[in-house]
Amino acid sequence: MTDKNVEMARRVARAVAAAGGRTYYVGGFVRDRLLGRDNKDVDVEVHGISVRALEGVLDGLGERLAMGESFGIMGLRHYDLDIAMPRGDRTADRGCRELEAGVNPFVGPERAARRRDFTINALMEDVLSGEVLDFFGGRDDLARGRIRHVDSSTFVEDSLRVLRAAQFAARFGFEVAPETRELCATLDLAELAGERIFGELAKALLKAEHPSVFFEELRRMGQLDVWFAEVEALVGVTQNQRYHPEGDVWTHTMQVVDRAAVMRERSKDALGLMLAAVCHDFGKASARQEVNGVVHAYGHEIEGVPLARRFLGRMTRERQLASYVANMVELHMRPNQLVANGSRAKKYMHLFDASVCPMDLLLLARVDHEGRVSADGLMRPVDYAPIEETLRRMLAEYDRRMALPYATGRDLVEAGFAPGPAFGEALTYAHKLRLAGRPKEDQIASAVAILRKGERTSVRPSMA
Repeated sequence: MTDKNVEMARRVARAVAAAGGRTYYVGGFVRDRLLGRDNKDVDVEVHGISVRALEGVLDGLGERLAMGESFGIMGLRHYDLDIAMPRGDRTADRGCRELEAGVNPFVGPERAARRRDFTINALMEDVLSGEVLDFFGGRDDLARGRIRHVDSSTFVEDSLRVLRAAQFAARFGFEVAPETRELCATLDLAELAGERIFGELAKALLKAEHPSVFFEELRRMGQLDVWFAEVEALVGVTQNQRYHPEGDVWTHTMQVVDRAAVMRERSKDALGLMLAAVCHDFGKASARQEVNGVVHAYGHEIEGVPLARRFLGRMTRERQLASYVANMVELHMRPNQLVANGSRAKKYMHLFDASVCPMDLLLLARVDHEGRVSADGLMRPVDYAPIEETLRRMLAEYDRRMALPYATGRDLVEAGFAPGPAFGEALTYAHKLRLAGRPKEDQIASAVAILRKGERTSVRPSMA
């Protein structure tokens, strides 16, 4: 392996060994190497020398960085390498947002590994010799595809591990051990910082082949209610069997999320698309009604917008992402409806113009359609290819029209008008003509006519 971070890890290890210590690869780096997966996050742990001695080692190799002093984590500028020292006893209360830990370089590898969350993450590999230390059966759990906690007394010190268990299950296709699931069910997630929750959710959505496993595991643990209440509300919400033979809204959403995972590499915003897949039918929980024995959810796409914003607002302050998801939720029904109704080009142009990302909207419409397949695999969806062909043809036409010259405020100034409030109305109308495929000259002429009409109506007759 020639990765510069790995090579620097070896240089650190040789210098540490010369000072009387040992250096181990730890955590996900060891786990993924044994699984044959790529992992560019190189983490090492240094044992057997003092903090000051390690600082001296690093100062001799480059510009030392203090990356997490309360955790004893350091680094080197220009390298993506976390260099930690084993922790001593934690002093913070359970459930706090930031766990503080003292450093104990002489605690020993086994006691250090005991503080890790899962056995598959407690594996250690000597950087120089390649010897793998496995104190808690991590290699066996890797082989069995099992997520199992290391120690009940230390596991509960950080309740985020509930989310990590679900996230790892989704990413690796592993099963959470029954005893670990039971322990996770006892932890309180309410005091966790939303950003930490969002980090685990994003990993599940972006790295898992079947992100639905993340939500299914949290459901089994009884841990959806605090942070994922809008998702939990979909359980048992029945749908029109004609359009949704797969079952309730929960089942449909889980299938849509998994279909979106197949498409996310094609999207402009992979995380946004995945979150939109999660949120797209939130409104059905409140919009559902039954009329003459037929289930409807009219307007659920509108009702879902504030629910999606509330859901994301608990976990992230990324306003642009929230606006993207809200826009996708509001419009997700429209593409397939336009095709089904045989709509004219004008409606497609206005739809794409209202979308923050038309290409991703089409992906969401597709996975929403494909998420209707029943879980037993016996049902087959209607062939989506003709629908997609129509949508992509219309999107290509929209892109063509948007690439043509169009009227701007500068054009109106050059026509002799001073910028003012009336420009907005004039340019809005000009944009409608642009969507209709009218040339720039027509757009300018119409905008000028609106401005001239405004000038005439603003001249009032004398009251004398």
